[in-house]
Amino acid sequence: MLSDKLLDKLNDQMNYEFYSSQVYLAIAAYCASESWDGFANFFIVQAEEEKFHAMKIFRYINTLGKRAHVTGMEHPENQYSSILNAFETAYEHEQLVTKRIYELSDLAWNEREHATINFLKWFIDEQVEEEATFDTIVQKLKRIDKDSNAFYMLDAELATRTFTPPAE
Repeated sequence: MLSDKLLDKLNDQMNYEFYSSQVYLAIAAYCASESWDGFANFFIVQAEEEKFHAMKIFRYINTLGKRAHVTGMEHPENQYSSILNAFETAYEHEQLVTKRIYELSDLAWNEREHATINFLKWFIDEQVEEEATFDTIVQKLKRIDKDSNAFYMLDAELATRTFTPPAE
């Protein structure tokens, strides 16, 4: 049985995932304004993923016969000093999302809400992948430093990224 406290935290996380989508759209806008279309594409795809995550929680809440509550969001940052700064900010954001998912999972464990524990396992696995992806790109950007050819190659590589929602 889903407690009111756990339902509130699930709703909070759902809204934070929607916010994360906005964060990545803002970073995509920054990248596009700097004519880095591949980097912009990476963040547009990331925004789609975050919306998928939010909707996954939305559907879970509804499946349990509860009500999802969509709330307003704070404004995401819209200015970055560099592409590296944008990716470092995104990596820090993903680390915060991981912390939030862990706290939500801990609450589900404490309440012995096994269905929610099982549901959140997918998010825990997803966060391992998300953090690794951002960390890898940050490390590549640091190695590239001022090598414009490598920078253009990474931009071109990220331009090919797409999002296909996983089968549920």
